[in-house]
Amino acid sequence: MSPNETLARARATRREFLGVGAALAGVAAAGPLLAQQAGAPATAPALKGPPVWLDLDQAALDAAYDQSKYAPNLQQVLKRYTANSEAARARLGAPKRVAYGPTAIEALDIYPTKHRNAPVHVFIHGGAWRSGASKDNAYAAEMFVNAGAHFVVPDFVSVIEAGGSLLPMAEQVRRAVAWVYRNARSFGGDPNRIYVSGHSSGGHLAGVVLTTDWRRDFDLPADTVKGGLCCSGMFDLKPVRLSARSSYVKFTDAMEQALSSQRHLDLLRAPLLVVHGSLETPEFQRQSREFAAAVKAAGKPVRFLVGEEYNHFEIIETMGNPYGLIGSAVLEQMKLGRRA
Repeated sequence: MSPNETLARARATRREFLGVGAALAGVAAAGPLLAQQAGAPATAPALKGPPVWLDLDQAALDAAYDQSKYAPNLQQVLKRYTANSEAARARLGAPKRVAYGPTAIEALDIYPTKHRNAPVHVFIHGGAWRSGASKDNAYAAEMFVNAGAHFVVPDFVSVIEAGGSLLPMAEQVRRAVAWVYRNARSFGGDPNRIYVSGHSSGGHLAGVVLTTDWRRDFDLPADTVKGGLCCSGMFDLKPVRLSARSSYVKFTDAMEQALSSQRHLDLLRAPLLVVHGSLETPEFQRQSREFAAAVKAAGKPVRFLVGEEYNHFEIIETMGNPYGLIGSAVLEQMKLGRRA
């Protein structure tokens, strides 16, 4: 077998394992064949229920908003986030920890660049709105610092701690960005060059930040944020509300409307990058694809990227590489080179 044939077969095998092997609720359909091969009685495949959202029944919709069904290496990659964040701190030094709000959780980590009056990149971590911490999401800090930008990661309340509401979380993240604008010069940042990114549920929150009415709500310039990246996020909460995530998020009509950024594109003032991996769930792919299309239809600048052969957790790691899919795109958006 030639090297090219070997590489092609390896890629096909990986896609089958990570994608088809977890596809929707039919993942159990392989059971009868395996049972026959083993000499055991075959069992009937699970019947598809009535559609709940588009052509997805309840089981398929629940799976489409549960990353563990599509990323069997979930725990491995999360541990890599932590390890690479620790390695970045070992080289950069401990971040400056600053409170941005009145509660204990409202604090952010600042990884400063040596450049003065430098742009600031605020990264909003994911975790299904339930988990995650700034200290475990510093793996991209070194790339930004070396390129001449400050890297900021805020902590914020989880939906569980907030009694099932996403509104306090959204308010805290917005408050963190407002704090950065008002205090950027205290750590050598340029308040007129603030950029925001987010991944997964953090991608949802980044969309919320990018469609904030800064003038009305914070008495700040309408274009407080100069550019944004939404990676593998959710931009219309209607299907999310219909999924199993409603078991821990107490969705209301008001929350769904207020925090569905795709419905507030009139407030979008910043050029946007929208990214997802090709091995993500069908709903996370659709959410990103349709969000980017809606931004384009609204006449706003947007660039849509698909990371081939990356699942939901792997795709954001490319932000830590100046030559990676996201890293190179964000540096271009911020008008920065790959090195300081």
